[in-house]
Amino acid sequence: MSDFTHLDAAGNARMVDVTEKRPTVRSATARAFVRCAAETVAALRDGTVPKGDVLAVARIAGIQAAKRTPELLPLAHVIGVHGATVDLEIVDAGVEIEATVRTADRTGVEMEAVTAATVAALTILDMVKGSDRSALIENARVVAKHGGRSGSWERPGG
Repeated sequence: MSDFTHLDAAGNARMVDVTEKRPTVRSATARAFVRCAAETVAALRDGTVPKGDVLAVARIAGIQAAKRTPELLPLAHVIGVHGATVDLEIVDAGVEIEATVRTADRTGVEMEAVTAATVAALTILDMVKGSDRSALIENARVVAKHGGRSGSWERPGG
């Protein structure tokens, strides 16, 4: 069982101890997509979604989510989120979301980035669901990480 970092010798879940690790600058980027009906895309572009400014609310929700990741993921470390951006782009099929989170801490921010992207996506879904029951979230994933012991990594094809 000792090969699994989140299990103790008896096989019980545990939080990895990062006390001895030195803080380093780290960043991660994640993406998600919200597929919407053509009418919803038009309303997003025109700013006529009944619940208001969807992209502004989703951006703030994503940033807030990055900071609250340890409350959602039981084994995630509480770390300083020193920077977070959530960019949203309306495209013909829906909304592309990209979230980047930065820290100078002992562990990475991959989960903070993917949490930011998915909560932004959930917010969009919440704000359009009254008029578009077909809207759905697709392809949430980490696309890049930099810093830390393992260095940089980028997902081929994003």
